[in-house]
Formats: sequence, structure tokens, C-alpha cells
Amino acid sequence: MSENIMRIIDLRGQVLSRAELLAAMPRAAMGTSEATDLVRPILDDVKERGAAALRDFEEKFDHVRPEHLRVPEAEIEAALTTLDPEVRAAIEESVRRARAVAENQVPKDFHTDLAPGARVAERWIPIQRVGLYVPGGKAVYPSSVIMNAVPAQAAGVESLAIATPPARDNDKGLPNKTILATCAILGVKEVYAVGGAQAIAMFAYGAKGSEPQDGAVLCDPVDKITGPGNIFVATAKSLVSAFVGIDAVAGPTEIGIIADKDANPSLVAADLIGQAEHDELAGSVLFTDSPELAGKVQENLAYRVPKTEHAERVHTSLSGTQSAIVLTDGLDQSIDAANAYAAEHLEIQTANADEVVKRIKNAGAIFRGPYSPVPLGDYMSGSNHVLPTGGTARFAAGLGVHTFMKPVEVIEYDEEGLKALAARINAFAVSEDLPAHGECVLSRFVKDPYDKATLREQEKEAGLR
Repeated sequence: MSENIMRIIDLRGQVLSRAELLAAMPRAAMGTSEATDLVRPILDDVKERGAAALRDFEEKFDHVRPEHLRVPEAEIEAALTTLDPEVRAAIEESVRRARAVAENQVPKDFHTDLAPGARVAERWIPIQRVGLYVPGGKAVYPSSVIMNAVPAQAAGVESLAIATPPARDNDKGLPNKTILATCAILGVKEVYAVGGAQAIAMFAYGAKGSEPQDGAVLCDPVDKITGPGNIFVATAKSLVSAFVGIDAVAGPTEIGIIADKDANPSLVAADLIGQAEHDELAGSVLFTDSPELAGKVQENLAYRVPKTEHAERVHTSLSGTQSAIVLTDGLDQSIDAANAYAAEHLEIQTANADEVVKRIKNAGAIFRGPYSPVPLGDYMSGSNHVLPTGGTARFAAGLGVHTFMKPVEVIEYDEEGLKALAARINAFAVSEDLPAHGECVLSRFVKDPYDKATLREQEKEAGLR
């Protein structure tokens, strides 16, 4: 009998506190302090030298020195002409579905009338300029172009730029052609062949040109940076977040699966492998109250893992400390454990799946039933695949139209509306030892708010009391 690939975390027979349950969940070990030491000098250099530093870092990390850091529009359009028709059809369908969902996500302005002449309204305003990061690395991610750009466009963002690393097989230093073709389909014309922490620095600080083709300014700074990336990208986003918005500091990708005795172990194994394929640090976690299912899943993994294309990467991920099969006393404990884990992607493969979905408090996205696997969400479900990782789904949400908009309240009081509250505002302000706040309001109705001896009489004369 083959050795089990995934370790077991056995919660059966235990009554755990919330803190103990959180601590029991498998997580990837992240060397953030080491990454910070490497990333900070990159940020500083790009801030100081602009495009010259970007070219140096691209040569160092991506082994190519781009002539055009900003991809010429002709190259973006040319990439579309060489795109495989079947791939183009798939991308266009993904865009269509993502756009349909995003357009329904746009929040509506509203107002609340509190009294005569007293209204508070709320407007949703698009962020003016955003930088969208599309990773390279072990795979090509045109899907991330869609997941970033479509909700930004639906939100009404005026100016959006995409940064993505040069392709390793392109001696001109251009990004992958499928990524460029996806930009063309979406009408995105500002694309940079820049990856890693240096791309985040470019977005955060802007970058002056260093060669004639750059112009005086290669890239203007953005107001918000979104998109997934490796630990260096995540660390760079964290370091610049004090003065530019970010969507999240993303960690390695992860899947959680709640499954019971009736789940198909072959499908569960396939879904665990599918997520493990991303990265050696990717997390795959199964929550089940069925030891029999757990055993069959291990058997299926032993059969499937050696046969998949990236077998070594998958095996490293599934056998790592960030992955596990969590055995529970029953469905209730499986749900509690899943809520503690707060998976980026959470599949529900149980009887009465709708009831289980209702009890999920923490997940980036929920995939209900055996025919809603995570890759559906990665590519074509219409949902967004940029989701909170590392347990942050306990308080954070996935990327969407709301990511690219900000609510701004508009206070609309007339004389009557303010007059009705003036004396109370003054009393409140005085209680906080901020009398000028109250005087600011009273000045609109009384002759001398500083004359405390006659102030009450002045308020009566003005009809404030």
C-alpha cells in the first residue's frame, strides 16, 4: 500500500476554543522579514531612478532588458491577430460573463432624509487611476487580466494600467502574447513589461523615463494597486500601502473542501491537486467526518499525483505543512473548522449543500456542489478569482467593482435643518472641550457666540431653544 501524501489533523473528540481551532489550521510558512529586506531597496531605487532602475531589475530578475518598458500599442494589437481562435473564444466568453456580473455589482447612490431640510446622501465614486498587476512565474495568467480589468472598467475607472513580467521566450522583452491579446480584447492600451516588486514601485511612485522611447515620464503614479503576486509582490504592496491603496497582501493560493461520506473521492482528489498545481506553497485542505472518504482520497492522490504534468510541484504542495486532511466528529465541526481556516476557495461537497452554504461565515468564494469546481471560478463562472488568502477571508472580501470605488457622503442641510440641531451640537462640542466646533455652528444664528453670559438668551431669541 502506498504511503499517504497528505498529513492528517485529527480533531475528533476534542472541544477546542476559538484560539485553539485557529491555531490548529494548516498554514504556509512565509519568510516576510527576509522578503522585506530584499524588497525595500528595490522600491527606493525605482523611486529614485525610475525607468533606468526598472530596466536593471528586469535584466536581473527576468533576464531580459526591455527596449520598451511600456508596450507599444501596435504590439498589443498584433498579439490579437496571432491568438488561437479557440483560445480567443474562451477569453471572450470569460470576459462576457465577468462583465455581466460586474455590471450588476455597481453600487447605487442613495440618500436618507432625517428631518425637514436634513439629508445625508452617499455617492459611489470610481477611483481615478489604478495599477493592475498580472503575475508571471510558473504559469501564464490572461485570466488575471480579466479579473482585474473588467471590474475596474465596470466601476468607471478613468485610467488603468497593467504591469506584467516580460515573457521568458521573448527576446524583445515583451510580455506573453496571450496576455497582450487579452488586453487588446479588453481595450487596455497602457501595458508595461515590468514584473515583481519593481512593478509595484513603478505604480506607487511613478517612474521618470531614462531613454528617448520612454518620454520624460514613463508611468504616472496610481491611486490603487490590485492583483495577485508572489511574496515579493505582496511585500512590496504592503510597504507602499501607507500612501497608495492596495486590494490585499496576498499569500499562496489555497482550497478548502468540506466533504461527507457521500462525496466522490476521485473528484475531491482532483480538486486538491488542481490547487496544488499553482505553487509548492499552495494549500489544499479537506475537512471531513468520514475516515473512509479520507482513506479513499489518499488512494486517489497516490494514483493521480504521479500522472499529472507538474507532479513534483503538486506532491511538494500536498505534503507540506500548509496542506492536510482534517478529520472531524461531524458536519458541525467540519463547518467550524472551515470557518476557522477561512479558505480562499471553499468547495461544498456534502448532502444538503444549501444548508451548509448558509452556515459558512468565512470564505473568499464558495463553490457549491460537485459541478462547481474551483477552476470554473478561475476562468469562466463570472465570479472573480482574486480572493483573500491566509485566513484573511475572516475579514476581507474578494476583488470586485467595490474595490475600484469609494463611497463619499454628501451632507445636505439647509438653514432649518441646521437650526434644529445647533444648540445640541454646541452642547456636544463643549462636552468634548472643542468649543470652537459649537461656535462654528452658532455663528450662523446668533450675534456673538463668544459672549457666554448672554449666549442662552441669544439662542432663545434665535429660536434655537
